[in-house]
Amino acid sequence: MCAVTCSYPNGSVFIVPLERGGAARGVVARTASEGRLLFGYFFGPRLPSKAKADLAGLEPGNAVLRLRFGDLGLLKGLWPVIGKLPDWNPAKWPMSSAVRRDPLGIRRPVLVRYDDNDPSKVLSEEILENDNDLPSDGLAGYGFVEAKLSKMLV
Repeated sequence: MCAVTCSYPNGSVFIVPLERGGAARGVVARTASEGRLLFGYFFGPRLPSKAKADLAGLEPGNAVLRLRFGDLGLLKGLWPVIGKLPDWNPAKWPMSSAVRRDPLGIRRPVLVRYDDNDPSKVLSEEILENDNDLPSDGLAGYGFVEAKLSKMLV
């Protein structure tokens, strides 16, 4: 839910431009109650152009990346919204737990669980013996997302 009226409610599908041309698709799965912070699913393959983007094949299990990100790319219109998934069901698109890792490796990894309705609210943190290859915790800017997807979708 957006604190202010927004043009990208949960279930919205948008286009992410990629380095060296092409595009990827993303789905807004959760919006923080205060807005500006989102959780989304991102999909390959690299599309040859924005014009080739549609809503077909967007299933949670097909995502190549899931993370919390800021909405600046959407807000500025750099990531255009192309539609909304029909029959949007948030239960089918859950929030992911993530691992906060110490970049120096001194402290043990911490499993972070977020509120399923608000990606800005931490429900719990638990120290882990190892991180079990879970996604990294953090908040990505739109430039990071574009660069990461560009490297993943060669």
